[in-house]
Order: sequence, then C-alpha cells, then structure tokens
Amino acid sequence: MSLTETPNTTANGDVMGNSMGSGSSLGILDRALYALFSRHADHRRHDRDRKRYRATDVNASFDVFLSRTYGLSWVVFLALFAWTGVLILAIPPSVLAHLVSFFHGGVPVLEKLTFPSVSRVDAAAILAVVCATGGKRATVWFGGLYLGWAASARRSNIERTLPGAVRYLRALSSGSDDLIAMLRKVADREESYGETAVAFRKVLNKAALTGSVDDGLRIVARDTPSRDVLAPFLLKFREHAEQGPDALEQYLQMEGRMLSHSQSRSHEQAQDFLELLAEMFIVLLVIPALLVIVLTVMSVLAPGLAAPAPAPFGALSVRAFIIYGSGAFILVIGAGAAVMVSSLRPADQSPPGHARSRDVTDFLRTVFINPANTIVAFGPAAVVVGTLLLSLGYTPTNVVLLSYVAFALPVGLVSVRRSRRDDAKDREIKDFVHAVSSHVSLGRPFSTAVERVARDVDLGALQPNVNDLAFSANLTSREGDLRRDALTRFVDEVGTPLADQTIGLVTGTLDVGGDTETVFDTLQVEIGRLYHQKKSLRSNMLVYVVVGWTTALLVVGIMVAVNTYVLDSFAQLSTVSSSNAGFALDPNAVQPIRDRYRFYVVTQATMLACGWFAGYASRGFYEALLHSAALVAIAYFVFAGAGMV
Repeated sequence: MSLTETPNTTANGDVMGNSMGSGSSLGILDRALYALFSRHADHRRHDRDRKRYRATDVNASFDVFLSRTYGLSWVVFLALFAWTGVLILAIPPSVLAHLVSFFHGGVPVLEKLTFPSVSRVDAAAILAVVCATGGKRATVWFGGLYLGWAASARRSNIERTLPGAVRYLRALSSGSDDLIAMLRKVADREESYGETAVAFRKVLNKAALTGSVDDGLRIVARDTPSRDVLAPFLLKFREHAEQGPDALEQYLQMEGRMLSHSQSRSHEQAQDFLELLAEMFIVLLVIPALLVIVLTVMSVLAPGLAAPAPAPFGALSVRAFIIYGSGAFILVIGAGAAVMVSSLRPADQSPPGHARSRDVTDFLRTVFINPANTIVAFGPAAVVVGTLLLSLGYTPTNVVLLSYVAFALPVGLVSVRRSRRDDAKDREIKDFVHAVSSHVSLGRPFSTAVERVARDVDLGALQPNVNDLAFSANLTSREGDLRRDALTRFVDEVGTPLADQTIGLVTGTLDVGGDTETVFDTLQVEIGRLYHQKKSLRSNMLVYVVVGWTTALLVVGIMVAVNTYVLDSFAQLSTVSSSNAGFALDPNAVQPIRDRYRFYVVTQATMLACGWFAGYASRGFYEALLHSAALVAIAYFVFAGAGMV
C-alpha cells in the first residue's frame, strides 16, 4: 500500500493515516508489525474486512489493525506449535498408537490406505505444524469477525438512538437553518445519542476535510453500518436541507414519527427475545443442580466417578471435578445472562452512571447517596470482615461469600435509595415541564416562568433544584448565556437520564435561537413519551427480577430437601455389601459432610448467578450487587440454620 494514501478519520475525529509516514505516533512494536505485515492489506481477501472496518470506530488505521492481527497470529502459531508438540511427546506411546489407529479407522477412504511409519518426533512436528497453522488462520479470521461484531454493535446502537436524535434535530430546526450547528449539537451529546452522535461527529470531521457538509453526509452514509436506517436518513436530510428550513422541519417531524414506530417494534422484538433468554436461563441453572444430585446418587453404583480427574486436576475425583465445574458453568451463565439483559435495555432507558467524588468533603457527604462512593467506603470494610471471619474459624468459601455480602449489600441498598430519589425527581420533572410550558405559552419569559413555578408549585424532591434554577435564571439580564448555564447546572444537579434527555433538549434548542413556546410544546410531548417508556420498561423488567429470585429459591429448596431426606439414606446404602448378590458398593461413595459442602458451593454459585440476572434486569450493576448479596445471605442462613455447613 502506498505511503501517501489518503488518511482515514477515526471515530474520535483524529486524522490517522494508513501509513507509517502519517502514523508517526505509532510505537516501536506497531512500526515493526507494520513493516512486516502491512502488505497484506492490499490483498483481495481482506476487501470485506476493509468494508467492515469503515463501519467501526476502531481508532487504529486499517493497515495497523491488520498488522497487529497478523502479528498476533504468529504468536498463536508459535504457542500452539510448542504446546501441541510437547503435549504429543508427553502422551504414552501406547495411547498415541491407539489414537492414531482410531483416527485412521474412523475416516472413510483413509482407512483403506496404508502409510509408512514415522518416528514419534516427526509425527509430533507434523501434527504441531498442522494445529499451529490452523490456529494462525483462525486468528486472522477472528480479526475480521471482530470487525463484523464491532460494526453490528454500532448498527444496533445507532438504530436505538437515532429516533431521539431526529426529534432533537426537529426541535433545533425550529430556530436555526445552520446544518453544521445542528449536527454539532447532536454530536456533543454522546451520552444521550451514543453512536448516532459519533456518526454525526464523523460528518463534521469529513466536512472539515472536504470543505462540504454534503460530502460529509454522503461519505458517512456510505460507510455507516446502519445501511437501512441511518444511511437513507443522512441522504434525505441533505436533500431536504437544500429545499429550505420548512421542508427540513416537516421531513424531520415525519421521520421522527416513523423511527419511533420502528423503535417500538424493536422494543417488542427485544422483549420477546428476553422472554426466551429467561426460559433458557432457568433451564441452564436448574440442570447443573440436578446434575450434582444425579452424580451423587450414581456414585454409589459407579465407582469410576471416584477415580482421579485428568491432569492437571488429579487432586480431585471425576465427580468433584464435574461438580465444581458445574459451579463455574453457573457463574458464567449468570454473568452472560446479565450482560445480555443489559444490552437489550434501550439506550435511552439505561440506568444512570455515578461518578466517584474527588473532594473529600463531598465524598463524606454523599457516601450514603452515591453508590460509587459507597463502593470505596465499604471495600476496606469487607476486607476487615473477611479477616475477622477467618480468625473465627470460618471456611475460606464462607469467608469469601460473607465478605461479598458485607461489601455488596450496603452498596446495593444505597443504590436503591438513590434510585428511589431519582424516580421521585423524574415524576416531578414532568409536572415541572408542564407548569413552565403553561407560563411560557402566556408570553412570560423563561426566567419568570421558572420563578413562578418554584414559588407556586410543590415539586417534592425536585423543589431544591428548581429553587436553584429560579435563582440562577434571574441573576443577570443576559438571558441567552444565562439560560444555557443555568439549565446545564440544573441537569447536572438532578442527575437523571430523563432530565438530560429533556431539559438538555431545551438547552441546545434555545442556544441556537429556537422559539421558546415551540420548544416547550415539543418538550411536553417528549417528556411524556420518555416517562411512559420508563414506567413501562420498569414494569416489564420486574417480571425477570421475579424469575431470578424464583429460580434461586427453587434451587435452595431442592438442595436442602436432598440433603435432609436423601443424602443420609444413600450414605447408609453405600455401606451395604452383599457378596451373594455378586457386587459390592463403595462404602465411601457418599459422605454426607463432604457432599453437603459440594451442594452448598453449587447452590451459592446459583445464588450469585440469579442475583446478577435479577439485578441487571431491575436497574443494573449496583442492584446486581444487592440481589446477589441478598440471595447469598439467604442461602447461608438456610444451610447454616439446618446444620449443613
């Protein structure tokens, strides 16, 4: 590839060339990889990968990304060659001969052919090269697959956030016909409009390079992964913008409605998929618990389950390895289900993030309000609790579990308290918007309208924030700058996604000269829609919270019942020996103390998985800590109270 090729613009707006000359900021390793492997970027087999790359927001240029992928593939090649060769040489000759015979006899046609014998070292080298070559090619293939996944994730995010961005553009178009200013307003709100904001920022970057907004819109429409939604919107947006502000506003109004209907259908599809996910979650978590019970029963009749597990797990029996492996499998399923639930939640309905306070005074003041601060405060406390439990003779498993409870439960409770306060503010902000809109429709200035609402309307949890807004809005006569600063401060103090999506809309629209009455009319519709979506989503997701808790309590009930009524009976059965019957049972196959501990470990893994699923279905990470800690505490209480741990 030529070193003078036209540079690409990354998602972050940086101009990064496809060459060493323009990529002077590359490190030594990247420079070496580029020199060795950049020639592969010109091959036709990577044309599809290049198209995928254009649809992603990978910061490195395509040449650099591909060079890194090929460099990693050679690392994989060498690692697999060494590992496979050593593994084959470590296999006993008799076992290796049996494997070769099995493979030779099982493949059609190959079984009819005869091959000259080769030495053990030559066979190991040949097989190692074959495996390593396969791993190398798989690594390069996975690099292209990663680009496809990244493009697909961006497409999904764009299709979720574009309807809100279009409604924002429609409000902006009521006061401005400056396309660059309108696009920049959306591009600056990445926290609300996600990858749509990134795409609009790309439009601005391309426009700055080419000197034409039309070219920027056309290039991004060509490269975007959202070929069916964003691409046609950008092209039609350009056409209607050329026809004048009235045509553009009418188009944005119509497009906003169409995208909202499409978004509603997508939400329904996501809800259907979530129902399937919940059903699979129940099955995948109940099956390991039943497997543990079946293995315990079968160990009485199958002594082979007590044999040592394969290396490097020889310290465990086959049954113990399967049981503890089931516990790990449960944790993976729980974490995967939690991630899936989080990804299915609409972007504009995601729980708010909480930033940790940097000021010590603010940290101490908000430690029981801000869960991010609570994590920092209770992290050392959990270590102290763990040390105390260890000194009191608790098993390492219970030390870890109870320390987790001591840490996660307070954090989760604080997050619930914060969420309830935010919910109260969201209820009141809807009334606040309607009250201000009624005053604005009567011709009163914005600052006067806010002052009257603060004085005459009881807004509950939102009242202190409205009082501060009313005070800030009347400090000076420079209403344009003042409104923007006061509203921005108001949104930051309220701190909820609904406030950012609605009051933030007012800030941007008034900043470009939008008509106040038109803006608030639009805002009333928008805030009503968003609040209804939030309540509906909350109601629907509570079903999956119940699913998580029900599954967890079901597993606890099954395990306790088996421990109480079944385990002792099989322990007695395993001690029976009858030579007349022609068989003898292993007297150590079932040991109640050992097997109850294993049941307990699997049960607690299920509690963590169910808690993560239920918490993410409710409000996200912090409530996942709360639900999982509560379920772990319940399981410990039941098992300890019954004398099983």
